[in-house]
Amino acid sequence: MISVILISLILFFLSAQFLILQWKSRGFPPGPTPFPIIGNIWWIKFRADHGSLKRLAKTYGNICTLWLGQRPMVALYGFQAVKSGLTTNSEDVSGRLQTYVFNRVANGKGILLSNGLIWKQQRHFGIGTLRKLGMGNKGMERGIQMEARHLVEFFRDKDGEATDPSFPIVHSVSNVICAAVFGHRFSLEDETFRQMIEEYNSIVAFGNSHLYYICEIFPWAAEHLSGSLQKVASSWDSVRSFVRQEIKSHREKGRTGEPEDFIDFYLDQIEKAKNTPNSTFDEDNMVQSVFDLFLGGSETTATTLRWALLYMLAYPDIQEKVQKELDAVLSPSHLICFEDRKKLPYTNAVIHEILRFSSIALITIPREAVRDTTILGYQIPKGTLITPNLYSALFDPEYWETPHQFNPGHFLDKDGNFVTREAFLAFSAGHRVCMGEVLAKMELFIIFCNLLQTFKFTVPEGVKEVNTDFIFGSTMKPHPYKLCAVLR
Repeated sequence: MISVILISLILFFLSAQFLILQWKSRGFPPGPTPFPIIGNIWWIKFRADHGSLKRLAKTYGNICTLWLGQRPMVALYGFQAVKSGLTTNSEDVSGRLQTYVFNRVANGKGILLSNGLIWKQQRHFGIGTLRKLGMGNKGMERGIQMEARHLVEFFRDKDGEATDPSFPIVHSVSNVICAAVFGHRFSLEDETFRQMIEEYNSIVAFGNSHLYYICEIFPWAAEHLSGSLQKVASSWDSVRSFVRQEIKSHREKGRTGEPEDFIDFYLDQIEKAKNTPNSTFDEDNMVQSVFDLFLGGSETTATTLRWALLYMLAYPDIQEKVQKELDAVLSPSHLICFEDRKKLPYTNAVIHEILRFSSIALITIPREAVRDTTILGYQIPKGTLITPNLYSALFDPEYWETPHQFNPGHFLDKDGNFVTREAFLAFSAGHRVCMGEVLAKMELFIIFCNLLQTFKFTVPEGVKEVNTDFIFGSTMKPHPYKLCAVLR
């Protein structure tokens, strides 16, 4: 008798939940029928060509709704939907969801995962400080040129032997942001630096795993799952501890004259704002902002450069055309600078095609509607998650002639001049557009050109095929590979 009553209560609860979800779904964009408790969790795979968002778009259109448990998420697919969703009412969808995992690792601090006043103050300060430190001009360009030389010397020392380029690329790219944030670079042999990179890799690998989604949708069960979440939390704590040590070192050595790096500027800002009401400048926000800058300024650019060299192995004819243009325009003794891109249209087009074709961020970190708004004619209530699929914009067949081919011609006109494309949303759009876009483009151009001017990159002996499939994660990485850098 008790079991019958219990079953009846469970069925009543599930039926009530089902009806409530159907009621809530009214007015939202179309989507699969949500089920009690779990919503549409089985759709959450987010894999590119064969992924759930593409299947959703085919069935329900380029704007549709998924339910993460009891919470609605509006998915945007294709260039027009992504652009309109992120830019038409940009400020309305500039929020960042505060979830179980995000709160565990950032607690609403810093730039990447913060909201409201914290986000506005930290982002504004971050952009302004990076500009003072030379982002977008000759100041930071000199640091990039130095790191490019170090990377060239690394490959030169290998004397054409088969080499995994992953860590030396990460090392060079990371040192650009390290110099700006910490005021110094790290050697290739520095064990502390290697450990920090490993911690970052652990965090990034977790970011789009199935376990991540389980933790977000069922936070009450997260603490009882395997140790993966605890491992990521430990990695996050380790990086924060490293940053706090750098801050302590800055405080102890004191400063004379003008600030020299981001931490110097931030310490000054804490002092200036200590009597300002509503100031968000404190050590916790500084630590998280440094973490965000390092992640944004190293992980994505380094991954893109790994793809760049892999594509040069896969498309040796394109590599040869880049080198011919470099040889024709620049002398071997010329110090390559960002301004040179205007004289190298084909090379510039290749770099943009690398960014498009690698599409390392399939989807952005979901936005959140901070107020009731309208997206593509639908009334979207405050608190709704917005997930734009950047991959779908970068591969939209209505805007790219050969979307699934690596084709630098996408960025060239009939006369061979470089052209921008409106569907090129590799750095996202709207209020949350990547704040390091200029820096990333400078690094990609200067390092890529230095490498291709100096070396011919070939596959190691015995390698029959270049694997250009990606490893799914927070960023889409290539599979580990080796190459031979042969002096030209």
